Amino acid sequence: MSKEIFLLNISGQDKPGLTSALTDVLAQYSAKVLDIGQANIHDTLSLGILFEIESGKKSAAVLKDLLFRAYELGISAKFKPVTSEGYENWVGLQGKDRYIVTLLGEKLSAEQISAVTKVVSDKKLNIDSIKRLTGRLSLVKEEEYPRSSIQLSIRGRIEDKTEFTEKFMQISRDLDVDIAFQEDNIYRRNRRLVCFDMDSTLIQTEVIDELAELAGVGAKVKAITESAMQGEIDFNESFKRRMSLLKGLSEEVLQNVAVNLPITKGARRLIDTLKSYGYKTAILSGGFTYFGHYLQKELGIDYVHANQLEIKDGALTGGYIGEIVDGNKKAEFLKEIAKKEGISIDQTIAVGDGANDLPMLNLAGLGIAFHAKPKVKDNAQSSISSIGLDGVLYLLGYHDRHIDLVDSELSNNTMTL
Repeated sequence: MSKEIFLLNISGQDKPGLTSALTDVLAQYSAKVLDIGQANIHDTLSLGILFEIESGKKSAAVLKDLLFRAYELGISAKFKPVTSEGYENWVGLQGKDRYIVTLLGEKLSAEQISAVTKVVSDKKLNIDSIKRLTGRLSLVKEEEYPRSSIQLSIRGRIEDKTEFTEKFMQISRDLDVDIAFQEDNIYRRNRRLVCFDMDSTLIQTEVIDELAELAGVGAKVKAITESAMQGEIDFNESFKRRMSLLKGLSEEVLQNVAVNLPITKGARRLIDTLKSYGYKTAILSGGFTYFGHYLQKELGIDYVHANQLEIKDGALTGGYIGEIVDGNKKAEFLKEIAKKEGISIDQTIAVGDGANDLPMLNLAGLGIAFHAKPKVKDNAQSSISSIGLDGVLYLLGYHDRHIDLVDSELSNNTMTL
């Protein structure tokens, strides 16, 4: 017996029971659903059902009954016949490579979205779906922390990924929007370890610069720090020079600095969410364990690897204990933690802002340059410069409702305690 294939497109005001009512009609005629998809924007429904049905009286009857049911429900229904050849060509596309493009910003404009989707179109790629990851924005109430993110799922063959990402980077610079491009593979959906740089990433300061100000050598140390972060001088050499300038600083000063560390916007929201969903977290820093351990307790971080200050008679000696944690050492620690946790490197994420973070950013399955120096942004896989540290969650595909659920649970637990 011959079969016919139809694509049913439904649009109109959303209301409970629409999908149930329409699929009930299909069920009465023993139709086979080949694909189904639904989107809802501002309470307006767009529903598509691709189905197969016996040719002849049965197919004519089901179309008639679907139109009548749509009329009863107050929605619009349109049909499009699909040939067997067209259907098989569509099936054949499912083996093509898939990618995720995430846009981030305080607000997203039509110009930004148009520029990104044009790059996708020019490369003959299909956009399978577009999803908003952030909550709805009020036009009346001013947002305390405005942020907007959408995720594009695209499909097709990309011959030159470097050229592709360079186009996104140019749009990012020209239109002030963060654009992340990732392969949509099993690792992207199964990340398990997130490693953070500390200074200017988890906290909004360079601690060594603060200590230098308190020691009266602020200008000298800041100049060395900036040069190191830009990659102009070797990190190890810069570290030794800066440490020598801190000789004699009281240990009491360290405690005062620690309790007043300015934690980066979105950091608590990010780490609370990661912990709730079973991720492991680590601080891998060229800074100091003294402050790393304080943040570990404050935020609930699993691992800390940083430089250990040498303190004698209640004051800094200007020296350090153990190996210097430079860029290569950070990458080594990332590998060690992943191995200990039984995690593939492809399941790891690294977040940092300076040149000494590049080795771990490039090693990790996903490397994110966070409010980073130009050299770091240009050499990292992804970057976030427009919003807070919780922007990492959108690159992982989390929607605000997943994050807000964690916030609500934490709030309820605190009230119970």
